[in-house]
Amino acid sequence: MPSPDFWKGRRVFLTGHTGFKGCWTSLWLEKLGATVSGYSLAPNHEPALFDLLAPFGNAESTYANLTEFDKLRGIIHDFKPSVILHMAAQPLVRVAYADPRETYLSNLMGSVNVLDAAKDLDGLDAVLMVTSDKVYANSDQGVPFAEDDLLGGHDPYSASKACIEIATASYRDSYFEPRGIPLATSRAGNVIGGGDWSVDRLVPDVWRAVNAGKLPELRNPDSTRPWQHVLEPISGYLLFLEALVQRGKAEPKALNFGPLPGAAEVTTGEVADAIAQGLGHEHGWAQAPGVHPPENKLLALDASLAMESLGWSPRLDSPTTLEWTAEWYHDFNTGADPRAITLNQIERYEQHPAATLQAS
Repeated sequence: MPSPDFWKGRRVFLTGHTGFKGCWTSLWLEKLGATVSGYSLAPNHEPALFDLLAPFGNAESTYANLTEFDKLRGIIHDFKPSVILHMAAQPLVRVAYADPRETYLSNLMGSVNVLDAAKDLDGLDAVLMVTSDKVYANSDQGVPFAEDDLLGGHDPYSASKACIEIATASYRDSYFEPRGIPLATSRAGNVIGGGDWSVDRLVPDVWRAVNAGKLPELRNPDSTRPWQHVLEPISGYLLFLEALVQRGKAEPKALNFGPLPGAAEVTTGEVADAIAQGLGHEHGWAQAPGVHPPENKLLALDASLAMESLGWSPRLDSPTTLEWTAEWYHDFNTGADPRAITLNQIERYEQHPAATLQAS
């Protein structure tokens, strides 16, 4: 688990702190004692997880766009972080189809702005850029992708994330390595957990439909994804940053964070059913009519390098991940305090043993 000794008092510049993963990361960093400067767009969902968790008692928060380079650079240089964790992005595949230009501006140029603002920063110990499991050239064979597999992306979202990987490698070779500052990327995706209210995401769509007494409509109920609880990749990001600071060049330049090799595949339809049942309904979905933008049916990650290099391992198997996710929304629906629910799950996760392989 991430070390309180490492994080206590450490200055962390975190982009995307108002997003789903960013909120969970912010609260965990607060629990670990870090001093955080968050930079992100203002929350745009109702309810807003960031407002409900109120994770910034020991931090500062800036609502702004990553494309505002002068503002971004000024805040980074004024704050003088020890580490940078870049998570901000336009995260939705279908939104990227509708507005590819804005997706490239946000994902690629936003990331380039973070790198450019940090390349001459004094006192910086490490930078980690979060991309996606969709950076790989996916031929839909279902073979788990390893870190040295070919990058690609058929759709605008995936391609924009692959572009970040190339830009990061360029900045690393040109600016960061000559200064001895570790710069790496991490690849994870399809995280689920409580408090995600994004539009056009599976679990929030199921929650909204159940609350409205309807069935959500799924485009591809048989598709499989490397589903994992939101705390799994976050623990990996924090451990990766610890290793980059402590061991520097000895660490990989990129790491995947995903389920255990050989873990049972879970389809989109099965996830929807499990969440709906956890909220008290028998069935969680109906087939969506019409023609939809193409999406890969199969996607899997090989996270063995993260296990070998960091000692990181997933702690929650698929049934437990679905159980904790449904439990969060159920407790929220019945009036429990969202901050207390989330802190409780973080504490349970810290004490949870590593997951074991499931039967396929």
